[in-house]
Amino acid sequence: MEWAKSIREAIEFIETNLAEDISAEDVARHVNISPFYFQRGFTLLCGYTIAEYIRNRRLALAAGELAGGSAKVIDIAMKYGYGSPDAFTKAFARFHGVTPVMVQKNQAMMKTFAPLKIKLSLEGGYLMDYRLTKKESFTVMGAAKSFSYDGAKAVVPEFWKEHYAKGNGKYVCGMFGINIDETMGHDRFEYMIADLYNPVQDVPEGFVTRIIPAFTWAVFPCRGKVSSTLQDTNTRIFSEWLPALKEYEFAAGYCVEMYDDAGKYPNGTEDENYYCEIWIPVKRK
Repeated sequence: MEWAKSIREAIEFIETNLAEDISAEDVARHVNISPFYFQRGFTLLCGYTIAEYIRNRRLALAAGELAGGSAKVIDIAMKYGYGSPDAFTKAFARFHGVTPVMVQKNQAMMKTFAPLKIKLSLEGGYLMDYRLTKKESFTVMGAAKSFSYDGAKAVVPEFWKEHYAKGNGKYVCGMFGINIDETMGHDRFEYMIADLYNPVQDVPEGFVTRIIPAFTWAVFPCRGKVSSTLQDTNTRIFSEWLPALKEYEFAAGYCVEMYDDAGKYPNGTEDENYYCEIWIPVKRK
């Protein structure tokens, strides 16, 4: 899977269809990669979700058209997929900091948002530790919530904070953070804060169990402050490991983060020696 080529083709597809009704799923389908993994890779490598990128490009183009003075706000709103002038005005003001009418009257500055460009560089010879491990299916129990891919990077950490603030850590310590999208094709996914399920214990109210299927997992060790190490490792998986992968490919819409007991480290999860892992299910091509 050549990610630079796939992202370049995705950007070209988006630019050609900015005035059409396109979704992240459409973009992933165009480059023939499952939406689940393409959205993760696009966000990690580009810094935006696909939906954020499309929205920002549309709002930047809309401002340029309004600055000419002849276009009507309602026409521009409809052209770029907003159901009403009010919805468009709110989104426009969040992005540009001014209203469409102010731009239309040449009374305000507006923001630009240029198309992404892929720059190729000669790299290689890097070291990235991982192991392939076959695991039988296992059952987890924990708190689950559905999230949109758009903005998930910000809201999932809040879900963890909310979990412990409610005192739910006494039921589920948080051995795992599990991303589940079984269809690998939706705009949303389920995220679990989970522990291994003990069948002799009752499932507390508000918690659920899930069976994680048997897979061969690519396991990536992460050592250091969890706030930076996980993100760095995820980025390297998509920018370094995946492009070099010849015999295997992603097998299913799961991603598991396994966390060591924070109590073992002086500074908890932000200790420089803290240990966790990322598990990605793979199969032979």
